[in-house]
This record gives sequence, structure tokens and C-alpha cells, in this order.
Amino acid sequence: MDTQRSTAVSALLDLSDDDMRAAPPETECGDAGPLPSVSPEDGSGALWLPGLENVSVQGPEDVWLHDALLGPHSADIVGYLGMARTTGGPVLDLGSGTGRLAVPFARHGFAVAAVDRDLHSLRRLRRWARRIGPRTDRLVTTVPADLAGLRLDGRYRLVVLAGAMITAVPPQARPVLLREIAAHLGEGGALALDYPSHALTRLAERPRRTFAFRVPRFDGVTETVVARQVFDLAGMRERITYHCRCSTRHDVHLRTLTTRKWLIDPEHLAHDIRKAGMHIADRRPHRIDSVTEHVLLICRADA
Repeated sequence: MDTQRSTAVSALLDLSDDDMRAAPPETECGDAGPLPSVSPEDGSGALWLPGLENVSVQGPEDVWLHDALLGPHSADIVGYLGMARTTGGPVLDLGSGTGRLAVPFARHGFAVAAVDRDLHSLRRLRRWARRIGPRTDRLVTTVPADLAGLRLDGRYRLVVLAGAMITAVPPQARPVLLREIAAHLGEGGALALDYPSHALTRLAERPRRTFAFRVPRFDGVTETVVARQVFDLAGMRERITYHCRCSTRHDVHLRTLTTRKWLIDPEHLAHDIRKAGMHIADRRPHRIDSVTEHVLLICRADA
């Protein structure tokens, strides 16, 4: 992944009326009035889009948006590398995408298996590893597979489910995945996963949210996005629709992307972790806004 493109979204914007017209309104959303302004509440200066990480398969034209949505997670690379130095390898990166974590792991000398269902993302990962050099390329194994129904070989000292990938796993498949991970976790190993944790009572008051932002691009294209987030609390699901407007000096291209994710109930997740034969050794929350916090869990196998 290019360093410039892995930076966090630099600004959340109130778009002009022309920009807003690029995103046809959805009857279901029914949003009215100006777009909300969103900023972090921890004073860190980091800018987070609250739970908007896109976990759906993207095409090549969506790479810039995808990288921007994952940008706020960039700082976690240092933390995961530190964890790998503590646990040792090999590392299993589940939902690896284009190698945001897998390639740095290999570059620092760890054998890593990168699992993702999107073949285009795995090809990008492989090209990046090859550009760095033969040693990094040799340490990376790419595995095309869906996390639901995943079957593993070997043992791993660190398993990573980063970028809110756990929200892509259906609740009925989550216990099976966690048991599979626990069964292949080496001695002294750890599972690290993160997810957006929402205050459900607050979501019930406002189950629809709209955000507007500009995607950082360095290819001569100006991309503005209106993202509409709709929560289904009865089904514990959310849907995010991205209305994208890409413009150059000579052309304007509109496209719409939709991703669907599962809401995480922390108590249910903790239950699934315990049933899989692991325990939560550490919980690290990061406040995003008044409704949502980002949570990192470090899990270890029971003695």
C-alpha cells in the first residue's frame, strides 16, 4: 500500500449543494438538514469515521476509498509489530486485504499467512511484497478464503482480526471461527481483534447517520463521498451506502457502494471467546464519538 494512501482521512467536510446532489437521497434514510460535523473526543488529533470501515469486496476503482476508511487504523501497525515481537511467529492475518499488516510483518522478519476472500486484494498484497524484496515475498503466504467456514493448517503465535473484520463474520459463524483459531494458537500465542462498539440505546434514538468527507487522492481525481449509515437493531446489523463522486478536469463519474456488517454485542462476543477456550487478557477502548468507541481485545488460550 502506498504510504501516502494509508494516511487518515484529512478532513470531514460539509459538502456543497452540488456535491450533495451527486448522492441521490434514499427514502429509507430520510436525512434532513446540514451534515453533522464529526471530530474525535480524545484530543489526539486523529480523525475517525465512526464505524464506517468497509468490509465488502471492492473493485480496483474503490482502492482509494477503502484505504482512506482504514487510514485511522494505521497507527495499530506499530502495536501489532510489538505484539509479534513478544509472541513470535508465525502470524495469521485474517481479512488481510491488500497487506496493510501482512507486508510489514514479513518486512520485519515474521512468516505470515494472509487470508482474504478478495483475490484482487491478495494480488495487490503480493505485488507489494515483491516490490520490497525476495525475503519479504518468501515470508508471505496468501490464502483465498472466506472467514466463515475457514479451516486452518499449522499453528500460529499471533492471530490478527484487524480493521473491524469480526463484523463481517455472521454471528452463527463466529463461534466456529473462534474455535478454529483457538485450536491453531501456539503456546504463548494471542488473538488480537478490534471492532466498533456502539451504545445501543443511543442508536435507538438515532438509527440513521450521514457523513460527508473527501477522499485523499494523489492521481488527479477529486473524490467526495456521502456515506449513509443505517442501523437495524432488531437484526443487529448495519448497512452503509457510499455515494461517491469522482471528478477530473474533463469528466465526472458517480458510483454507489454498499456494505453490510453485523453489530457486535460485547457480552455475546466475550461468551463466544470463552466457549472457544480462550479468555480476554486485555481490553483497550478508544472513544470515537458519543455513540461509538473502537475496542481492541487481546485474547489468549486458557491454561
